Amino acid sequence: MTATRKRIALLAATAALGSVLVAPVTAVAASGSADSGVSAQAYSCTIKNVGGKKQAGYYSGNTVVPSSSGVSKAGIEAQCILKDMGYPTGTVDGVFGNKSKTAMKQFQADVNEEYGRHVLDVDGLPGSKSWPYLRVFW
Repeated sequence: MTATRKRIALLAATAALGSVLVAPVTAVAASGSADSGVSAQAYSCTIKNVGGKKQAGYYSGNTVVPSSSGVSKAGIEAQCILKDMGYPTGTVDGVFGNKSKTAMKQFQADVNEEYGRHVLDVDGLPGSKSWPYLRVFW
């Protein structure tokens, strides 16, 4: 993804999120219910616009933090979206390992750079503050 396209996507996020940017929210750890029904393999990604939000069809929420030690639907979803935006996550396998975390850190840093201030923690994990930015469809 080009720098211009990233900038457009982030500007679109600004318009779509509005007051969400100032709402304090805490991350919720991945739960078994969000992880059920998935096993280690390479997953395909088809991003769709569902109600104005980007979705790959594996996880539709905004709170689950993907696991770095096991396969999760939230992990597959985040990897698919990051990959679609041009952030290299490695194999889309649902395990949010080092490559996925590095891609997420770059995405979070890009959001902060675009806004010229701290908007997202650059921790490499898509939590409840980062998911809405990942989901913006441009």
